[in-house]
Amino acid sequence: MPDTSRTIDAVWKLESARIIATLTRMVHDVGLAEELAQDALVAALEQWPGAGVPDNPGAWLTTTARRRAVDHIRRSRLLSGKREQLAHELEERQELHAHPQPEQDDVLRLMFLTCHPLLPAEARAALTLRLLGGLTAQEIARAFLVTATAVTRRIAAAKRTLAEHRVPFDLPEEPELPERLSSVLEVIYLIFNEGYSATSGDDLMRPGLCLEALRLGRLLAELAPREAEVHALVALMEIQASRSAARTGPSGEPVQLHEQNRGRWDQLLVRRGFTAMLRAREAGGGPGPYMLQAAIAVCHAQARTAEETDWVQIATLYGALVRLLPTAVVQLNRAVALGMAHGPQAGLDLVDSLVSDPVLRDYHLLPGVRGDLLLRLGRGPEARTEFLRAAALAKNAAERAFLRRRAEEVPATGGPAGPAPGPTLGRAAEGFLGRADLDAATIRSYGQTLGRLRLDLGDAAPLSRLTSEEVARVCSAAWGGTAARTWNRHRAAVRSFGAWAGLDGLAAGLERRAEPLPRPSALDPAQLEALWADPEVPLRERTLWRLLHESAAGVKTVLALNVEDLDLEDRRARAGRTWVSWRAGTAGLLPLLLAGRTRGPVFLSDRRPGPARTPAPADLCPDTGRRRLSYERAEHLFKEATRPLDPAHGGYTLRRLKPDPKETARTAR
Repeated sequence: MPDTSRTIDAVWKLESARIIATLTRMVHDVGLAEELAQDALVAALEQWPGAGVPDNPGAWLTTTARRRAVDHIRRSRLLSGKREQLAHELEERQELHAHPQPEQDDVLRLMFLTCHPLLPAEARAALTLRLLGGLTAQEIARAFLVTATAVTRRIAAAKRTLAEHRVPFDLPEEPELPERLSSVLEVIYLIFNEGYSATSGDDLMRPGLCLEALRLGRLLAELAPREAEVHALVALMEIQASRSAARTGPSGEPVQLHEQNRGRWDQLLVRRGFTAMLRAREAGGGPGPYMLQAAIAVCHAQARTAEETDWVQIATLYGALVRLLPTAVVQLNRAVALGMAHGPQAGLDLVDSLVSDPVLRDYHLLPGVRGDLLLRLGRGPEARTEFLRAAALAKNAAERAFLRRRAEEVPATGGPAGPAPGPTLGRAAEGFLGRADLDAATIRSYGQTLGRLRLDLGDAAPLSRLTSEEVARVCSAAWGGTAARTWNRHRAAVRSFGAWAGLDGLAAGLERRAEPLPRPSALDPAQLEALWADPEVPLRERTLWRLLHESAAGVKTVLALNVEDLDLEDRRARAGRTWVSWRAGTAGLLPLLLAGRTRGPVFLSDRRPGPARTPAPADLCPDTGRRRLSYERAEHLFKEATRPLDPAHGGYTLRRLKPDPKETARTAR
């Protein structure tokens, strides 16, 4: 059973894109096509363990999926009464068996469909990686440095959009082809990268994905022979793929580029890469991102030994690339080139400028590159800490083991940094969280803060060398944009940990942020009853307060109401684009307050305005000549009336009349 499951998984990885593409042509709905393909996969999981794996498992899956599609078409057409269309579909199926269309055309159509301009760029890439690359949401999330939940939402939304807009399953016409290529190239290269350096699993590479990306790239080159960037991407992938056999050792462990046996590089792929590069240059135009990356790959391929590599030229090419593509990952690659061309300190300076970039926060290659540069500078203990941190971040088992081995090969003490006395950050954090005087909620809260510090600084970081600057950098990258309350919570955790560990001033770089004042609590029923029963309260204030309490509307909204806005029978009033409604208490007072008025503000001041203070016509009652009651005056009167109710004798604001939302919800239930 386990062997059969692995076989099914392998076949699915290789065949799923072709199956989904074929089904999409039949049912014209990429979401439905994936569901039907999954049905075929379930059938294989049920039948193959007992009946055995078919001689041609890919054809078995495709045939089963097609049958599911025909069944769906039959049901759909019968339900809609379109029997003629069903016959047409069945005839098409027979023609497909007799004269099958080239599979690469279907896959290419699927690629352009999933990269349609209707979809946001991130959704195009995620959907294509899912349907053509066979990647899981977690693997796609790793490629985009986002969460798996976000990727799942993107894919679902993308399928829904394609279905709603009935996007045809066709290749783009010539006029729209150039604008569609950019996102397609990005997706193909992401597929290749996932195969070339797998983000998860036990193996460093997934060759099937590399081959699929190369196949799609070559097809694109045939489709757009005059597009330089298409040929450049093919050249880049061909040359990178040529190193595959030399990238791993006997046990599957990674072998770094400068240590690879170049005799194992596939010279056929190298020559194909050079040919594609020549075609890219012949196509003309300024060098784009893929042209520059391909030129870097050519520099490596032309060097017969690692020592002959023209690192100065590579650093120059990265400088041009970063001007076109100023991403943190490109900058990190440029730091490697600078370190090789101009010395490790030059590379380290650039890497250190990237450590606070949130995009690279959980990227294992950042501490990995930093460890390499520190080791070359003779700073062994620091390099060892970086390798261990990189290993903790790595999701791929082969890379994780490789980084741990590199850390073990570096002495834990000695070098210019001197010995590392005392406990490490990891051991200290565990001791702090293991205290008996902390409750579960506090442990969980403190654990979030310390977990982030451990991940970014490394468990092996000597506690005695932990600085407030490092802590501030980590906290700013992780929680710099959060609410003040969240920031202050993490700051308090750092302060508590620092005090416990004897590291005074560990939170010195974390300024406390001002938190917004809490919403004033609503008046309790006894206080409200005292207001309603007070015979000294004038009719205007009694009506205003009742309306504010029963409507839960804002003070300024209620004061802005006009008599002509009121619908006394339905107990509501128009307030801009919304409505203010009230209950019986207000309904009994409003007619008395209006006293027959049909126009002007509902709530009027006590006096007419003076000649020098003429209000706007909308704020003046045409019947009485009085102006609209001001917010300031209404607040003052309420404060004076509620002083006896306030234990502090300062009086309350009108906002306290708004009912408690929790109490309102309980009443509604």
